[in-house]
Amino acid sequence: MGSCTRQVRWPPVIHPRIDELLDNVDSRYALVIVAAKRARQINNYHHQLGEGTFDQFLPPLVESRSKNYLTMALEEVAEGKIKYTYPK
Repeated sequence: MGSCTRQVRWPPVIHPRIDELLDNVDSRYALVIVAAKRARQINNYHHQLGEGTFDQFLPPLVESRSKNYLTMALEEVAEGKIKYTYPK
């Protein structure tokens, strides 16, 4: 008789965790806005590298294993590298 093995698929672990992210922002709304804006800045930084200009956008502020700009932005938020204020 052959043995039957069953593969169990666990849901992917989200990194950084939402509770780590919310320690550095005051709401989920702020997290979405800040991370999206920073991801666009990182994207623009990588595009300007090909053009030979370096003066407009900051490089990523953390070492990341990910190549996804939104993940990099979220890691920056989790490490407290990004500060923001609400416009008046």
